[in-house]
Amino acid sequence: MALPTLRIIGFILGIFLITLAVSMVIPMVTLFAFDRTDDLQAFLWSSLITFGCGFALVAPGRPANTNLRPRDMYFLTTVSWVIVCCFAALPLMLIQHISYTDAFFETMSGITTTGATVLSGLDSASPGLLIWRSLLHWLGGIGFIGMAVAILPLLRVGGMRLFQTESSDWSEKVMPRSHMAGKYLIVIYLVFTLAAFIAFWLAGMSGFDAINHAMSTVATGGYSTSDASLGKFGPATHWVAIFFMILGSLPFTLYVATARGDRRALFGDQQVRGFLVMLTATSLLFSLWYWFNHEDSFLDSLRIVTFSVVSVITTTGYAVSDYAQWGGFAVMVFFYLTFLGGCSGSTSGGLKMFRFQVAYTLLRSNLKQLVHPRAVIRQQYNGHNLDEEIVRSILTFSFFFTMTIGVLALCLALLGLDPITALTGAASAVCNVGPGLGPIIGPAGNFSTLPDAAKWLLSVGMLLGRLEIITVLVMLTPSFWRH
Repeated sequence: MALPTLRIIGFILGIFLITLAVSMVIPMVTLFAFDRTDDLQAFLWSSLITFGCGFALVAPGRPANTNLRPRDMYFLTTVSWVIVCCFAALPLMLIQHISYTDAFFETMSGITTTGATVLSGLDSASPGLLIWRSLLHWLGGIGFIGMAVAILPLLRVGGMRLFQTESSDWSEKVMPRSHMAGKYLIVIYLVFTLAAFIAFWLAGMSGFDAINHAMSTVATGGYSTSDASLGKFGPATHWVAIFFMILGSLPFTLYVATARGDRRALFGDQQVRGFLVMLTATSLLFSLWYWFNHEDSFLDSLRIVTFSVVSVITTTGYAVSDYAQWGGFAVMVFFYLTFLGGCSGSTSGGLKMFRFQVAYTLLRSNLKQLVHPRAVIRQQYNGHNLDEEIVRSILTFSFFFTMTIGVLALCLALLGLDPITALTGAASAVCNVGPGLGPIIGPAGNFSTLPDAAKWLLSVGMLLGRLEIITVLVMLTPSFWRH
């Protein structure tokens, strides 16, 4: 890359690091409020180190007349997430006295809104540490929304160009200027977080627990202030979490369009309708099965199952019950649900609902073509024609998404992990769900006992899944680095 390009990339990274350093003031204020100043020094030194490195990158200034090409955006997107994780891990390492491997894993899980954790004893943990973990979720959630809206469609990643209303075509469909759209997205994200905080508080949580879970839920992250996750809190909080997990997994730019007067923007969208129908049908049918096979009342069965289903499909990863103990059928269902994900342009991970819908559209068209070989069958989804480029990008993404999980699972098995832990750990990392299955990394366990090599591999898997695979893989090709 040319020197001016590297300078502007360094300038942007410096802004990210300065923003991260300023964000560390929030846990410092929290520690003062709880009179836990023993952990204050860890955040102070971490903030100073992060700010110093960021200032060093910003000080030379922004090069004039330099624009980033798509190739540069790939590099910037991947490097920025890695660099931010490297510095955001410092407070965790200094407070918990854990290895940098564990601190980086926890941070990568937080920023990618995965929710997998290596920490235990959260009920008595430092309030500064807890608020920092939730803040990582919150920052990662809005960061991914911005990337999904502004960058990925321009780079033709995984068929996301289908969603021009939610992505690059701001000028005609949603907003006159993209920077104004960004402001609307941030405001909506803040409003959802505030509403979730109030709802959790009214449902019986303390103010501190409410703000932590509000940030984690809207970001569909899954970090909690208790080892028991939301199982520690009452049923009312479970319904609140269900509502806001669903809100966080819908396209945020459709919220912008709705707020600007287009009343059909959200519920007129084919992806949103399909996602909500799938959630409802799965929750009801699975609740009936649970009710017939357990002693809970139907309302309790509906609450427990709906919460678990929504938590996994939206890739949040909260738990109120160890569904791994529900039997083999339930384990298989949750393993399949791990791959679904929410909608494009949301905070959730996974394959995303629109890819399954496009696959069904293609299957239906091919079946019709077999019956009527001479017929001209139009392939459309959500009002867009499915041209060859879109189909190719979706097939490429889906193939490499699956291959990434398979290769990662093989590598984990090579390190000595049992097949269930290796396969579900790889799937939960790449899909950004959080908990896997089995006694080690299931809803009642965590990732602390895994070998360090496994944690680094899973960190890479979380990054790949969050950045839609192709964004990272393209940098491994020789042509990317060729002048």
